[in-house]
Amino acid sequence: MKAVRRTRVLFVCLGNSCRSPMAESIAAHIASDVMEVSSAGIVALGVVQPATRQTLAKNGYPADELESKPLESIDLDAIDLIINMTGRPGLTLFPDATKVEDWIVEDPYGSDAATYQRVFEHIESRVVHLVGKVKTSAPNDFAAPKIQEKKSLR
Repeated sequence: MKAVRRTRVLFVCLGNSCRSPMAESIAAHIASDVMEVSSAGIVALGVVQPATRQTLAKNGYPADELESKPLESIDLDAIDLIINMTGRPGLTLFPDATKVEDWIVEDPYGSDAATYQRVFEHIESRVVHLVGKVKTSAPNDFAAPKIQEKKSLR
């Protein structure tokens, strides 16, 4: 029996320091069987905030492997689904808006532990819902279309 390819999901926020690393950790922990996840920031800070790591650990999610990466370092053609938490419309940020889902999620950067926890809970519920959608979809519903060479119009 041929193995079904996991859906490649990229979580994006502004600095890849709070929201998108939270989503990456949660999804990797609860859905590694169906999703291959990563995260990036449109203006990556280069560090995952200590409060992000603490909130994840407090809630039983691993945070040690998380890194803050710039969006430019990601091959977007290889991604099936982009979860955009930047607060900016996905179609203004990504060349193929058909594979972008915009999530409105408060940015906890610089806030207190209670705010980080509230944002974590919001993201966790969204990720759980997303995992449910992926698991109940046809195997390649979220798969990125194969890149085709452009034919010249001679």
